[in-house]
Amino acid sequence: MALLIILSLVVIVLAGAAIAIYNRLVRLKNTARSSWSDIDVQLKKRFDLIPSLVETVKGYASHEKEVLTRLTEARAMMAKATNPAEMAKSENMLKDTLKSLFAVVEAYPDLKANQNFMQLQQQLGALEDSIEQARRYYNAVVRDYNTMIESFPANLMASSFGFRQEEYFQLESPEIERKPIKPDFS
Repeated sequence: MALLIILSLVVIVLAGAAIAIYNRLVRLKNTARSSWSDIDVQLKKRFDLIPSLVETVKGYASHEKEVLTRLTEARAMMAKATNPAEMAKSENMLKDTLKSLFAVVEAYPDLKANQNFMQLQQQLGALEDSIEQARRYYNAVVRDYNTMIESFPANLMASSFGFRQEEYFQLESPEIERKPIKPDFS
């Protein structure tokens, strides 16, 4: 009789542990999806801001069509991205194009002083900060989720129920992004 009670307690404890592990996996997976959605929201805001930026620059720098065209193409590429790898690639293209746009803007003092342009530039800066925070949070959640999937005994539960690792949001070309920027005050 005592053996039956002990065996029942062991089964209950193991079942409770399995349920706790499963629920934690589900919670982490849903948090990863939610944080990816947060990145999407921030990118959508930036996506919607770019046409206003392009139109403002067009009025001052109409002969800088190539940069404006590349910016529009980068925006379109971003709209088609569906996973972290595609999003990172389009994100890098858009960032590079925005850098080119702001380099062009330097040649137009009237545009730099334009109130609409200054507001758009401030909004874009704030959005970039929000996007960076959302990316860091997403990668932290993905790290926790992937670690849980790889850890024993959760890996047994994860493989049994089809939990798969999530992709990190990574830089397309880290060697370029990590290079120090040389300030040019000329």
